[in-house]
Amino acid sequence: MMVDDLGTPHLRFERRGSIAWCIVDRPKARNALTSAMYFGVRHAVDIVDRDPDLSALIITGVGDVFIPGGDMGGAASQTDDTRDLGSLMGSDVLPFRAIRQSRVPVVAAVNGLCQGGGLIIATLSDIAVASDRATFRAPETLRGIVDGNLASILPAHVGIAHARDMLITGRRVGAEEARQMGLIARVAPHDDLEAEATRAARELLMAAPGARFQVKRIINAAYLPVDQMTFDASITTPETREGFTAFMEKRSPDWVPPEFRTGERL
Repeated sequence: MMVDDLGTPHLRFERRGSIAWCIVDRPKARNALTSAMYFGVRHAVDIVDRDPDLSALIITGVGDVFIPGGDMGGAASQTDDTRDLGSLMGSDVLPFRAIRQSRVPVVAAVNGLCQGGGLIIATLSDIAVASDRATFRAPETLRGIVDGNLASILPAHVGIAHARDMLITGRRVGAEEARQMGLIARVAPHDDLEAEATRAARELLMAAPGARFQVKRIINAAYLPVDQMTFDASITTPETREGFTAFMEKRSPDWVPPEFRTGERL
């Protein structure tokens, strides 16, 4: 089995015949993505798109977490990566556009907690297969962040009512509810997830590549434009500083009315 370097010890790229696997492997940080990891996922998409020996990519995680989003621990928690690309490239490190525009099929094998950037990856994948133990969440507003990607993507998947519910409350959604609302396509028993994700990739590869890509392009046109300016502005506000501080201190932010504060992080 060939293994390609994605530039970080926390991602593994494995070739299994014509299907590549990108495995998020950072259990000590619950698979939270550093800037280098985000870029590594993007690089994995690029590798498969360009390699004639590879026909599809499956993205998954280890343990009971798929991807919980970006690392909220700051630069100190990213020192074991080979580079901190965020300060150099900004949003260009992110894999979202690459997944959306990939000519090869991308399957998300959602093995557990899926939120933030992980939720974007799952929704933009051609097919998301979730373990029956998986949960989905969009907690950004609980931190004071306006996630322009999720606000543009989710309404096309689940409708406005469900999108409001998820994005504004940040509540957790189980795998079967996620399938019923249209957030994901398939749910599999946890122990069968790898086989079911491989089957989904194989089914995608039955379609003619050119026709498959054009259908994907037309469907993805249903997404609203991403308001990147609002997202960028939101991450520097006093609300976001308080939201991140509250998260690190494991308490409710000060905007929560005192009677509803739980003494735990949201």
